[in-house]
Amino acid sequence: MIDEEKKPLGVMSAAEALVIARQRGLDLVEIAPQAQPPVCRVMDYGKFLYELHKRDHEAKKHQKQVLLKEIKFRPKISIHDYTFKLKHVQRFLEEGNKVKITIMLRGREKSRPEMGVAVLNRVVADCAGLGKVDSEFRKMDWAVSSVLIPTKTGGKDAKTKNPPGSQEKIHGDGGKENPAQKSEQKPHPDQENIKPQT
Repeated sequence: MIDEEKKPLGVMSAAEALVIARQRGLDLVEIAPQAQPPVCRVMDYGKFLYELHKRDHEAKKHQKQVLLKEIKFRPKISIHDYTFKLKHVQRFLEEGNKVKITIMLRGREKSRPEMGVAVLNRVVADCAGLGKVDSEFRKMDWAVSSVLIPTKTGGKDAKTKNPPGSQEKIHGDGGKENPAQKSEQKPHPDQENIKPQT
């Protein structure tokens, strides 16, 4: 048996050990059941659990949880929207998170997935130094996607220069804009779909 100050009290019966623990207002805890004879210790069990929880909490504070974020683009996205979303991608990579880039295709765009691949290649090129492609481009009927992983963990204080925006188009129809494209230029909370990695 060991007392609360980690001093050995010798070998005794369980009943004797319980009496000593109760006299001191503490608990009797078996800490080495496989030993011969088993080793027990007098302690405040509630305080022991609290300190154990506190140590685990401190250890978790120093661990970096990597999340999987997702940003969605369109093949005919304007430079303004592209720059806005690119800043989010770069910030997520700076924070050490993975980023899934999805180029959404609709209508006739589904027959020309190379338009989505072109935007995806541009995002990868603009994030050079911050992230690299983790998986090959995945082509689906409705989208083209890939996952970027950070090349270094710079933390939240890292700074990145973003290219200045303009109202030109990456892909377009000679500068003409339709109402759907104009609406894409306004930042909206639904522009990025953020998902934690499971």
